[in-house]
Amino acid sequence: MSYEKLKDYLTYHGQEHLIKYWLDISDNEREQLAGEIRKLDLGEMNEIFRRSMESTQLILEKQDNDLKPIPQTHYESVSSLSQSKFEEYERIGFEEISKGNVGVLLLAGGQATRLGFGHPKGMYDVGLPSHKSLFQIQAERICRLHRMSEEKTGKYGKITWYIMTSEHTMGPTVRFFKDHSYFGLNEDDIVFFEQGTLPCFDFDGKIILDEKYHLSSAPDGNGGLYRALKSQGILDDIKRRGVEHLHAHSVDNILIKVADPVFIGYCKSKNADCAAKVVQKSSPSEPVGVVCRVNGHYKVVEYSELTDEAAERKNPDGRLTFSAGNICNHYFSADFLNKISDFEKKLKLHLAKKKIPFVDSLGIKQKPTLPNGIKIEKFIFDVFEFAENFICLEVDRDVEFSALKNSDEAKKDCPSTAREDVLRLHRKYIRQAGGIIADDIELEISPLLSYGGEDLKELVENEVFAISPFHLKSMHETTNGYKNGNH
Repeated sequence: MSYEKLKDYLTYHGQEHLIKYWLDISDNEREQLAGEIRKLDLGEMNEIFRRSMESTQLILEKQDNDLKPIPQTHYESVSSLSQSKFEEYERIGFEEISKGNVGVLLLAGGQATRLGFGHPKGMYDVGLPSHKSLFQIQAERICRLHRMSEEKTGKYGKITWYIMTSEHTMGPTVRFFKDHSYFGLNEDDIVFFEQGTLPCFDFDGKIILDEKYHLSSAPDGNGGLYRALKSQGILDDIKRRGVEHLHAHSVDNILIKVADPVFIGYCKSKNADCAAKVVQKSSPSEPVGVVCRVNGHYKVVEYSELTDEAAERKNPDGRLTFSAGNICNHYFSADFLNKISDFEKKLKLHLAKKKIPFVDSLGIKQKPTLPNGIKIEKFIFDVFEFAENFICLEVDRDVEFSALKNSDEAKKDCPSTAREDVLRLHRKYIRQAGGIIADDIELEISPLLSYGGEDLKELVENEVFAISPFHLKSMHETTNGYKNGNH
């Protein structure tokens, strides 16, 4: 594209300022800038900005009258399931795993900025006795499921792990897995792909220049998953492998039950196309979005969008009416993911005012002290409203949810809380299996040994655990790796 055509294109879409410094930059820098502009559909970018502004106005209106909780016909709780129903869902889930029908969509694009880590968040070690990273813990849970599926069905399972990275985390993530021999998994069953980006805008809809030759951009949010699945051929790969059920979750939940067979079995038995695991809100003011119905459609309503009356409303049994706390833990059928491209452009856009570095009128890079622009994101849960059969499964927070978002200074959702939540749960597993352990003992159970507290009785019954810290390991595990290669 010649300079004249580039200028005409930008002028037509009101973004001609992007080549303001054309005469000041080198040929290589011009080529870079022109390439970045060519990759954008500026008509679509302007429309995204307009839609994001409209969505923000709607979000600012408190939701109440058209708000209803999830109907009981679409809602079950793991703690309330009978033993027979729990085993039925689990059996169905393991059958699907053994057939190779289950995949995991891991959202791993975060750079752990709030943690002060500077690397992909999945590489973080919260300080457990084993010093395993989040990636390793989740990989080993998949390894364990493979063996459990063979024990329960007679057929060794295969779970395909789709890992969505970002522009900044793709290289380090791939190297980390390679350097650790894919944590015992088959390399061919791990597929890395990259989420997209969106340009950053000023408040008037002008795309911000980060450098004279470089556009400012940011990841398009975990809802960018859907476009990335299509644009990077992941939907084709899912079809080729025969994967029918996808468990999607964020990398930062250290207690995540990856590819949970109970969740998979529940969703398959109900013929769900989309589902969410939720936890009961701890209080009306807990800053967590709730899964509910708005105008007959399933949505996540953020805590800031609820009126005080709605947040505090209670059922006759004393339980909060809107108690289904969203934890970014979802199920999608492969058929549903394939349909999303039909309505992907209708997904809600979320706007965040940020302090975005920019090049000023003199061509000098500035770092603002106040918000000067917006970043636009899509959220993964905004597809709920398009589902034909959406269901929820409530799980116990202490068993399945502990987020890692902040540094220890925050004293919440931080390495210390994540570490203690794991150790507390594992002490609980030891006691349930007949072991004796005090609250001050730091004991970690390897995921290769037990996925969710199972198969521990023969090892720990009547045993007293007094050494701290302690790492209870599988026979498949050595200090530096795996005895038997792939599991």
